[in-house]
Amino acid sequence: MGKFFGMKIEKKSSLYDGKSKTLFETNHSDLVIQYFKDDATAFNALKKGQIRNKGFLNNSFSTHLFLYLKKLQIESHFVEKLSEREMLVQKLKIIPVEVVVRNRAAGSLCKRLGIEKGKVLRPPLVEYFLKDDSLGDPLVGETHIQQFGWATLDEVFQMKQTALQVNQILSSLFEKIGLSLVDFKLEFGKNSKNQVLLADEITLDGCRLWDHTPGESMDKDRFRLDLGKVDEAYEEVFNRLNQYFMEQK
Repeated sequence: MGKFFGMKIEKKSSLYDGKSKTLFETNHSDLVIQYFKDDATAFNALKKGQIRNKGFLNNSFSTHLFLYLKKLQIESHFVEKLSEREMLVQKLKIIPVEVVVRNRAAGSLCKRLGIEKGKVLRPPLVEYFLKDDSLGDPLVGETHIQQFGWATLDEVFQMKQTALQVNQILSSLFEKIGLSLVDFKLEFGKNSKNQVLLADEITLDGCRLWDHTPGESMDKDRFRLDLGKVDEAYEEVFNRLNQYFMEQK
């Protein structure tokens, strides 16, 4: 395990076992260990499977992006990468709202509104979804979020502005490796100091990326839609990103 300000971090009991990650308590009250699984789910866990090496790839992918965002003044819960499948993160009280930024029409947006797939959205569209599998993660508005106490309007504004900043940064980054960022979701939480921070992960489980040349999906849509070559797509995107950061050193 790693160290935090000279303190050796020890993994303790499981705190939460989710669809793609497990959180473990540590000997530090403000820190938890996030373990990435190979498990894959879609359609609110109605479809289940595994993607080879997904845990390793998602942990490494998220590490790259959290560190990159930190250099550009976007703070997250990330502390350090501990192993191939584990990262040390701040313990947060998760705000139960997913923030989705869309640069092109795809997925549920097309289904809900009959929008043509691939339509460019300018400015980017920001949507909010309540994190509740039993309800199918319903679309909600800013007034719902305030009315039911999921977050204050100030917190919603902060999440939205951060999400749009992340979108600008990542869109530019992915363009450099031949990919278009179609849409992605972010989660946020509050730490012990009540600071709102970027949380969870940024991986191919939560991003839509289309390859510039053949226009193919290079993300979890390959699993959702039975397009095949899921493992290869995850590995290809990670290899491109990893190579880019190696060249920047």
